[in-house]
Amino acid sequence: MLRLTVGAGLIAAAFFANTAMAGHDSLKPKSHDALGKAVKAALASHDGKIVKVEFKNEGKNGVYEFDIESADGTSWDIEVDAKTSKVTEVEQEVKADDAKFKAAVKVTEAAAKATALAAHPGNVTETEYEVEPDGKASYEFDITAADGKEYKVEVDAATGKIVEDNEEAYQIGKE
Repeated sequence: MLRLTVGAGLIAAAFFANTAMAGHDSLKPKSHDALGKAVKAALASHDGKIVKVEFKNEGKNGVYEFDIESADGTSWDIEVDAKTSKVTEVEQEVKADDAKFKAAVKVTEAAAKATALAAHPGNVTETEYEVEPDGKASYEFDITAADGKEYKVEVDAATGKIVEDNEEAYQIGKE
């Protein structure tokens, strides 16, 4: 199992290295290439450099989540359905002190983190601050549970309720 995971990681890393060097305009995914189609869909949504991709299970659906840095410095989280290659969610990733984010926040980061950890006890390895297209804000926590599984838990920054809770299958790129 470890060999399969490492092998898949190396193949994906080589894919991203070649994609970054060649530019996404030259990407011509094959009909069997779900990741290639997802990359193309994500970059069509927001052009830039892919700095991280995660694969997570949302119910019975696989979803790629791409972190894209635009040329102007804006960061985007773009989710793409692995089966249909359709963009399902677009969020702007911001700093905690971003004016749009702060204007929508009613729940402290500590309270949101406690909610996420109540769902999946473990260690928070990353916290992201996101603004939805409609202006709503959320905290997104990457949690490594005691059993080694990794989860992404998104907590609404206004209500304190969990809006997404998914197991992460893998991640390639920077944390």
